[in-house]
Order: sequence, then structure tokens, then C-alpha cells
Amino acid sequence: MKLTKNQAKQIRALKRMKDEDIDFTDIPEKTDWSKAVVGKFYRPIKKSLTIRIDADVLAWVKRQGKGYQTRINSYLRQAMESAHKKT
Repeated sequence: MKLTKNQAKQIRALKRMKDEDIDFTDIPEKTDWSKAVVGKFYRPIKKSLTIRIDADVLAWVKRQGKGYQTRINSYLRQAMESAHKKT
């Protein structure tokens, strides 16, 4: 989708403004987040790598079904977030 010249001008003006100077009064406040989807718009950049994992650990992860690389990433993310909370 291409922006019009006017839309691009408005966006540039907003970028120059401080957050506290932007008028949000015409935007309704969102109070019900029960149907929000976590991660819908944010996707971390993925990096390809070669890693050596113990055979029994890899077999255990693969036994849980399709998507073992995603599960390994999830386990590592949980460990990272847990370590981050402790600091």
C-alpha cells in the first residue's frame, strides 16, 4: 500500500513530535484485551546456525511431534527470560 503525499507528510510530522505532545483523545481506550493474540505483529529475527545437541535430548524433543526446532527455541527463550528475571 502506497502512502499519499499528505499521509507521508503527516507521518513525518508525528515522528518529530514527543509522545506526550500527541493528542490521543479521539482514540477510544482499549480495556478488554481478552481476545488479544500475543506475538501477532512482532516476529523476532531468526538466525540459522549449526548446533550439537546430545542425541537423547534431540530424540526426546522430536518425539513430541512436528516443530521440534520451534520447541527448542521456546525452551531456550523460557530459560533466557527466567535468567533475566533473576538479575
